[in-house]
Amino acid sequence: MKEKYYIVVLPGDGIGTEVCQHALHILEIIQQTMNIPFEFETIPCGGAYYLEHEEEWPPGSFEKCKAADAILLGAVGHQVDGKDVFTKPGKPYDIPQLAGYAQVIGNRKKLNLYANVRPIKLYPNVPQNIAGHFVHLFSPNDVDYVIVRENTEGAYSGKTYPITNENGEEVGKYTPIHITKKATEQIVRFAFQLAQKRNKQKKVTCVDKSNIIGAHQYFREIFTQIGKEEFPHIQTDFAYFDAFCQWQMRNPENFDVVVAPNLVGDVISDNGAITAGGLGFAAGANIGEHHAMFEPIHGSAPKYAGLDKANPCAAILASTMMLTWLSEKFQDERLQTASIKIEQALTYVCQEGKIRTPDMGGNHKGSELAHAIAKQLQQLL
Repeated sequence: MKEKYYIVVLPGDGIGTEVCQHALHILEIIQQTMNIPFEFETIPCGGAYYLEHEEEWPPGSFEKCKAADAILLGAVGHQVDGKDVFTKPGKPYDIPQLAGYAQVIGNRKKLNLYANVRPIKLYPNVPQNIAGHFVHLFSPNDVDYVIVRENTEGAYSGKTYPITNENGEEVGKYTPIHITKKATEQIVRFAFQLAQKRNKQKKVTCVDKSNIIGAHQYFREIFTQIGKEEFPHIQTDFAYFDAFCQWQMRNPENFDVVVAPNLVGDVISDNGAITAGGLGFAAGANIGEHHAMFEPIHGSAPKYAGLDKANPCAAILASTMMLTWLSEKFQDERLQTASIKIEQALTYVCQEGKIRTPDMGGNHKGSELAHAIAKQLQQLL
């Protein structure tokens, strides 16, 4: 337990700034009602900031992230006339990157946030948007598993090389897939430990393309060895990437914890979000040994910025993940209690079904949904 929890908030761009404010309001209710001492520091950042300052955030911002007990990220990515804002060559990267790289990829790599954790969980009375129709294909009992994605290497190596012909002319490019023993062992162990902690099916499914990609064969070999030698009481399961995309839509009830290399995990986590009501309910955590960053993963959605249409649930659920992680790290049961209360409030409002944002088939504002959750939380506390 700490005297004060220092939280760095990176609102970023677009709807990220809106949903971040809703999550902060929920945390402020927790702070005031449960007397939990938070210190929030908001740092401007992202594409819009870069456009004005030619840097992605103020000097010293990364050092503040490193010193923080946790980081809460909104979303990054800004557009001008429908085109994404990229950094200029040499300012600060040799190769231009989407402005906001420092907050997402930079923090992941520099803080070794090796585990990207994505719950796929359906809340009561939340529909799925399929072919423009809002339907209830699943029950909450059907959809409740977690995807654990390796977060620092794989196909996201950050390195691309030219392919040249016999005359030295560039005829293409290739990006290697880096999968190392150290990174794979730590993400695999994380997944097995999470299956123990969840204490549900006690099963970990390894998803890859090991029938084609040699680096994925290596990932599966390490997974198999660690499962057999260190976690014999946990059931292991295997799936090829393409087939798994079908199974997670058809039989999500079969999964407990899923572990995958970076690119594969990126795709299947978004795909799985469809069964949980869409990206408006998709929260994510980037977790390392000493640091962690939490975010809604829906992106900045520039065309919806300022319209108050964004579903705040993903950002609010990201804050519950942050509280749970802080509770475990600092042995503070108050934070876990707060996390549970927030999720109970959100569950009640979803089940009641009176307020629905457009992504839920309704026409209410995001602020209305956030206010309803906040009001319910105050009643629970």
